[in-house]
Amino acid sequence: MSQALTSLTEKAKQAKYFLGSLKKTCETINECAIDFEASLVAKFDEMITIIQRRKEDLLLQVTREKEFKIKMVKNHMNQCSAKLRQTTGLLEFCIEVMKEPDAAAFLLFSSTLNQRVGNIEASWDKEMILHGRVTPEFDLTLDSDSTITALSLLNFKEMKDGHKYRNQVPDSPIVIPEECSVENNSVTIAWQPHPSSWVEGYVLEIDDGKSGEFREVYCGKETICTVDGLHFDSTYNARIKAYNHAGEGDYSETICLQTAEVAWFQLDPRTTHADIIFSNDNMTVTCSSYDDRVVMGNVGFSKGVHYWEITIDRYDNHPDPAFGVARYDTTKEMMLGKDDKSWSMYIDNNRSWFIHKNVHADRAEGGICVGSVIGVLLDLNRRTLTFFVNDQRQGPIAFKDLQGVFFPAISLNRNVQVTVHSGLELPPDLDTY
Repeated sequence: MSQALTSLTEKAKQAKYFLGSLKKTCETINECAIDFEASLVAKFDEMITIIQRRKEDLLLQVTREKEFKIKMVKNHMNQCSAKLRQTTGLLEFCIEVMKEPDAAAFLLFSSTLNQRVGNIEASWDKEMILHGRVTPEFDLTLDSDSTITALSLLNFKEMKDGHKYRNQVPDSPIVIPEECSVENNSVTIAWQPHPSSWVEGYVLEIDDGKSGEFREVYCGKETICTVDGLHFDSTYNARIKAYNHAGEGDYSETICLQTAEVAWFQLDPRTTHADIIFSNDNMTVTCSSYDDRVVMGNVGFSKGVHYWEITIDRYDNHPDPAFGVARYDTTKEMMLGKDDKSWSMYIDNNRSWFIHKNVHADRAEGGICVGSVIGVLLDLNRRTLTFFVNDQRQGPIAFKDLQGVFFPAISLNRNVQVTVHSGLELPPDLDTY
C-alpha cells in the first residue's frame, strides 16, 4: 500500500505541473492572439491605404483627362477664333474697298483682294474645322468586380513551413486586363497570383514592339508595373511569371498593348535652361535673356511619323528663333543646331536656314511675323525632318538619315514668345514631302 501511495503522489505532482503548464499555455495564447490581431489590423490598414492611394491615382487620371479635353477644346476655339477674325477683317476691308468711287483706285486693289479672298476660301475647310476634336463624355469604366470578389474571398493562408504549396513552383500569374492601360508611349500591366500558389516575387517581360524577343523589365513583389519610353504606334506583348524558393513557374497568358499613334507632349521645365519662362500649362514659352536658350518637349520619339506646330505670339526686333529636334543632352545655352546633338531651322522676318553642327545650309526666302505658324514634320520611318511656314513647305527636306531618340526643341530669346500645339494630325499629301 505504501508503494502505491508513493506512485500516486508522484503522478499527482506530474498532473499539478501539467495543469500549471496548461495555464501558462492559455496565457501565451492570449498574448499571441493580441500580437496576431495587431498584425491583422496592420494588414487591413495597409490594404485600405492601397485602396485609398489607388482611388487618388484614378481620380488624378480623371482630372488629367478632363484637363486634356478642356485644353484641346480651348486650342480649337483659339484656332477658330483666329481664323474668324482674319476672315471678318478681310470681309470688312473688302466692303470698304468696294465703296471706293474711284475706279482706278478700286482696280489697283481688286486683283490682290481677289487673290486673298480666294486663298482664304480655299483653305477654309482645312483651317476651320467645324466639328469637335474631343467628346465631352469620359470613356472610362471602373471595373471593380475582380477586386470585390477577391476581397469577399479574403481568407488566411497557412504560414507554416509545412504549407502544401511551399515546395511547389508557383502556377502562372493571372493578368487583369481591365487594370492594364496605355498612355502615350507608356504601358501599365497588372496581374494577380494564382490562388493555389505560394509566391515570393514576379518577373515581367516585354517584347520589342515588333514581335521580337522578350526582355525583363521588372523583378519584385509588386503586382502592377508601368513601363515608360516605348515606341509610339507599336504593339507590345507582355508576360509574367512567378517564382519562389522552389523555382520559377510558367508564364502567364500574353497581353497585347498598343501605344498611341500620335503623341501629345508639353514643354519640359525639368530639362530646360533656367532663363526660359513658362505659361499656359507649359505650352507657351519666352525667355528672360537676350541670348538664345533651348527648351525641349517632355516626350522623345524614336519611331513613327510626328507633326507639331508652333505659333509666333510675339516677335520684336527681328530675332531668329530656331525650331527642330534634339538629343536629351543637347546644349541649352546657345542656338538650337549649333552642336552635334540638335537639328533645326532658324528663321527671321525675311528668310530661313537649316543648321546642324553649326553648319548653315539651304537658305530659303520667306520669314515670320506675329501669327505665323511653324510646322515640324519628323518622319522616322523615312528618317527625315521637314519644316513648314504657314502650311507651305520651307525649303527642301532639311535633314535625312536621322536615327535614335529625338525630342521636340526650340531656341529663342526675350524678343520672342511662342505657343506649341502637339498631337496634331499629319499634313495632307504626306507622300509628296
